[in-house]
Amino acid sequence: MNGKKIAITGLGIFCAAGKDVASFTVALKGGHGAIGPVDLFDVTPFPGRIAAQVRDYTPLDFFDRKSAAKLSRTDQFGVIAAGEALADSGAGAHYSPYDIGVSMGAGAAGMFQAERWLKDTLAGKKGHPSDLRGLLPDRTTTAIAARFNLGGYQGSITTACSSSATAIGWGADLIATGRLKSAVCGGSDSLSLLTFAGFNALKVVDSLPCSPFSLGRQGISLGEGAAFMVLEEEGEARRRGARIYGYVRGYSVAGEAYHMTAPEPSGAEAGRVMADALKAAGVSSGEVGWVNAHGTGTPLNDVVETKAMKLLFGDRAKGVPLVSTKALTGHCLGAAGAIEAMATVIALNEGIIPQTLNYRGADPECDLEYRHAGPVRSDARMALSNSFAFGGNITSLVLAK
Repeated sequence: MNGKKIAITGLGIFCAAGKDVASFTVALKGGHGAIGPVDLFDVTPFPGRIAAQVRDYTPLDFFDRKSAAKLSRTDQFGVIAAGEALADSGAGAHYSPYDIGVSMGAGAAGMFQAERWLKDTLAGKKGHPSDLRGLLPDRTTTAIAARFNLGGYQGSITTACSSSATAIGWGADLIATGRLKSAVCGGSDSLSLLTFAGFNALKVVDSLPCSPFSLGRQGISLGEGAAFMVLEEEGEARRRGARIYGYVRGYSVAGEAYHMTAPEPSGAEAGRVMADALKAAGVSSGEVGWVNAHGTGTPLNDVVETKAMKLLFGDRAKGVPLVSTKALTGHCLGAAGAIEAMATVIALNEGIIPQTLNYRGADPECDLEYRHAGPVRSDARMALSNSFAFGGNITSLVLAK
């Protein structure tokens, strides 16, 4: 970070667990999970039929008809969440538009609308071309920049489920190196038949709401949504009187190069990326109060992350809670890292460690503290937020208040 402190001055979120920061905070503190029935498409062919779908959503509540038609579901979620973050920050009124950029993590992008176009076309109907606008993953980044008149750097990162966590770290680097004065950083993704069918085909979708680190867990519950935070250099943020929610102290990105879908089983690579993130932040593991896990609820991933914690924290591991918020929000794929980073920043500000929901019993291989019993008060000032993705793409963020 070149010795600069990168401040978080704006927060925005739109997901199944909360359609703004206030409602998401209530869900996070109360442990109100959002996983349930899916009606976006037919899920009856699949063994896992539930997800954290954004419900009661009407695009015309947020966009005029013409704009809504040009934006995919993923684009819409991203614009809404980024808009909340920018309004919260006030950075747009302080900096030149050319000094504010967008760094975004993407996943399936506009696949949901593209599938609708394909279905219509195969049925002999004339598919609407607008349904194909959002198929490229950089479309949401462009939509956010256009909507809010942001003329700075635009970047879209697609490294599966670590995409938006990496986008936050990259946005912080862009400010630390002077390429931007401010950056809107996060991710957006929506459910689609492709991803739903794909994860079911891999047999990693639980038929019940996911239960990270619990005995008998069977896999993930998918989700959708968007989260963005506005970053800027601390000194300038203080000079303009901005509220500072916390800091991106450092991050690390690595490629395990072990397997396309499975994590390296010893936990050494996951432990290394967390250690490297702390080194980049210039802090020790003793300063970390808790960790927001990747915590998918798959049998293998949860054990590997538990091993990584032991490698990083040693004898202290049992005293550092390892929490998964995916049982609250679902696994939001390209947006997962940003949504979980958002949960981490909010929890640090609220003075809590969140709960890992849906406990099914103790797994002897997952023998750390996962806060299954409920959220607790905490004076922690620093936490890690992990994103361990397919293809060996792993990212760890160091977040502090």
